[in-house]
Amino acid sequence: MNVGIRSLLLALLAVLSSTVLAAETKPFDQTTLEALQAANKPVLIDVYADWCPTCKQQEPILSELLARPEFKDYTALRVNFDSQKAVRRALGVAQQSTLIVYRGKHEMARSKGDTNKDSIAATLRKALF
Repeated sequence: MNVGIRSLLLALLAVLSSTVLAAETKPFDQTTLEALQAANKPVLIDVYADWCPTCKQQEPILSELLARPEFKDYTALRVNFDSQKAVRRALGVAQQSTLIVYRGKHEMARSKGDTNKDSIAATLRKALF
């Protein structure tokens, strides 16, 4: 096989593999949360606002971390701070840029306004076995 074609195929395989392994991010939905909790899956609740500079700093950090193989089992559910006020109240969230980590029905960790990649990764690890 031509070396150039082989390199291209390996690069394509690497991209496809990382896509398959990456954690999934969805808009928050109570039914989805309950299904993930019943399956004892790790869940990240990301309370986000479009106008929030801290949220904008967290976004690429979360994307990078959730693409790592160690976090592949995570599902991230994004709560809109402005339009999902009932969800915020139910979760006990007073400010945007709040991250909540669940394993099953148990809240394992919560952070507010954190933009440090290492500490966010440590927060995510709290729901892994």
